[in-house]
Amino acid sequence: MFLRRRLLSTAGAAAAARGPPPIRVSVTESAGRGVFATRPVSSGELLHSAQPLVSHPSHSLLHEVCYSCLRRKPGKGRVSSGGYYFCSDACRDHAKGFHDIDKNVDWSLFDYHCSSRGLKYPYMAKRLACMVISGAANADCLNILQPARLHQGTLIEMEEEFELLESTFRKAGFQEEVTNFLTIDWYINVLARIRINAFRIELVAISYEDLLSSASASVSCDSSVGNAVYMLPSFYNHDCDPNAHIVWLDNADAKLKALRDIEEGEELRICYIDTSLDADARQKILADGFGFKCHCLRCLSGD
Repeated sequence: MFLRRRLLSTAGAAAAARGPPPIRVSVTESAGRGVFATRPVSSGELLHSAQPLVSHPSHSLLHEVCYSCLRRKPGKGRVSSGGYYFCSDACRDHAKGFHDIDKNVDWSLFDYHCSSRGLKYPYMAKRLACMVISGAANADCLNILQPARLHQGTLIEMEEEFELLESTFRKAGFQEEVTNFLTIDWYINVLARIRINAFRIELVAISYEDLLSSASASVSCDSSVGNAVYMLPSFYNHDCDPNAHIVWLDNADAKLKALRDIEEGEELRICYIDTSLDADARQKILADGFGFKCHCLRCLSGD
């Protein structure tokens, strides 16, 4: 058995080095789109990596992580003219489009509104708006993703956020021809997709200093470095006993890995929540946060 697993692992690694990611997106029987293995996959194998469509640092760590890739700042780091930290020239260049827009706008009212209410997703919508204005993204780039169901109270809050966002750009002097995409419908559409598809980015501690930094962040109730939305990872469906998981090593680039040996044609699933929770708690969080009832084997058994 040990020899067989070793041979599978070696074969899987060799196949991964030779060809494209061993996955395909297809329609499932009951959960919409899903991701499936196109060949046998070995436990621990890297399925694929993904870069964010849009991301944003946690508000409390705004000057402690890279404003572009969310990498933690080592020591003093390098600070841009706008006061934000960039870990490299490459990240500064990558962010130039939206950052040139961002740094020339007075966000004080918008930031106060979001920070005083503990909101995080409006910051991502703000960044996406800056990306669209700069030409770094299309206004409809998130439309392929599944939207969340929004309650009336949530819609009222979004209208307040939109009015602040729109008036902030207007006061900054942006012409209507570059902000004509910025409508209440656009904002609600974007937030509906961010709310259900955003991943909370928690970097793997790769040094003792990182471990201490992560522990300190946990004590301050903000253990994540930020949030990000991806294309392909958003197509993975949920399972409370997943066969794959998503990890972040030192920045917001996501890595999807197999948790066990996976057969060709098997659907790849990740867990959206804390797997240590009991069945009732998992069902409540999934219903409230993601709008579905889980029917995985673990939940059906009451585990």
